[in-house]
Amino acid sequence: MAVIVLLCAVEVTVLVNSIGGYVFKDPPTLPVQLAWTVALCAPLVVRRRYPLAVMLVVSALFIAAQANRSADTLVPSGILFLAIFTAGAWEQNRVVARWSRIGVIVAMFLWLGFSLVRALLGPKGDFEKAAGPLDPVLASVLYGLEFNIFFFLFAYVVGEMAWSSARRQAQLEFRAEELRLSQERNTAGAIAAERLRIARDLHDVVAHHVSVMGIQAGAARRVLDSDPAMARDVLQTVEQTARTAINELRGLLGVLRAGTQEDLRSAPGLDDLPELFDNARAAGLEVSHGVYGSPREVSSGVALSAYRVVQEALTNVVKHADAQHVDVRMRFLDSALEVEISDDGRGRGAPGAGFGLVGMRERVAVHGGSLEAGPRRDAGYLVRVSLPTASEEKA
Repeated sequence: MAVIVLLCAVEVTVLVNSIGGYVFKDPPTLPVQLAWTVALCAPLVVRRRYPLAVMLVVSALFIAAQANRSADTLVPSGILFLAIFTAGAWEQNRVVARWSRIGVIVAMFLWLGFSLVRALLGPKGDFEKAAGPLDPVLASVLYGLEFNIFFFLFAYVVGEMAWSSARRQAQLEFRAEELRLSQERNTAGAIAAERLRIARDLHDVVAHHVSVMGIQAGAARRVLDSDPAMARDVLQTVEQTARTAINELRGLLGVLRAGTQEDLRSAPGLDDLPELFDNARAAGLEVSHGVYGSPREVSSGVALSAYRVVQEALTNVVKHADAQHVDVRMRFLDSALEVEISDDGRGRGAPGAGFGLVGMRERVAVHGGSLEAGPRRDAGYLVRVSLPTASEEKA
């Protein structure tokens, strides 16, 4: 920019001297005028880095050039305009930017007033072709004032607009970056939540069936020599349990591939609980099941969570509790579905170990429910889950 302005300034200075169109009488020589031109343009090289200093230096050089009766004022005025604009557009301290520009403009009008007074006190200008209704001297003063008011006001306003535009652009870029980072955080959170859900589902499906298959296979091994018929029946149960586990895994993989809420309908629910009880009975447990309240339809998400809680609790009883009897109770309350699983085992080491209890809490937390788990006072272990249903029924 400084180089372009310098080339234009040199050209205009040469043209003005070539045609003799001097603003002031008795101007300095052409080399002196070109030196003033170079001095005015040089600060523009660092105008964006030091906008305030450049404006002050250019203002001082502008007055000095006019005091030295430079041949032309057009290019120096353009350089001064660019310096005032730069201070408004690039100065970081807005208070300093505002008052420094106002100070420079006031100084320029004081210099203009001094020049006008000097012109009025000096010899009258040549107004031979004046034909308007106003006095030529008064018209000349008004013309100079109005032109300079427009000139400096325009330089001030354009600089302010450039600053405001750049600030809005920076704010938009900042908000866009914040939005991008927020989307990345949301995506990372969604991925983590999906991993947790996959881990819960895999744990619930695999752990339950594999535990039951292990106990049944152990029972078949013990009676294989003494009672082959019973061993054959137990092995058939193991085979059926394996097929059930494979079917559930296939269903889970189908949900993961599709990723739609509609696929949740094919997931196990409350109607599939009897199959869990049969598997537990096949593992040697006595299972009693009771439903209290008025049974009603619940959402597929709540039904799946209740199913997984019962599945995990029965798995823990089979693996850890050394229990003989398990009691599963389901209560349909006005605004919640409550599931309670209790056993008569050792009452320790059941859901506390591994990921079972963690998975239960995560499933219940998704629906805003509550979970109680711990040893019973007399014997055994108790798991009680409450899953809210009122909001879903209203929806």
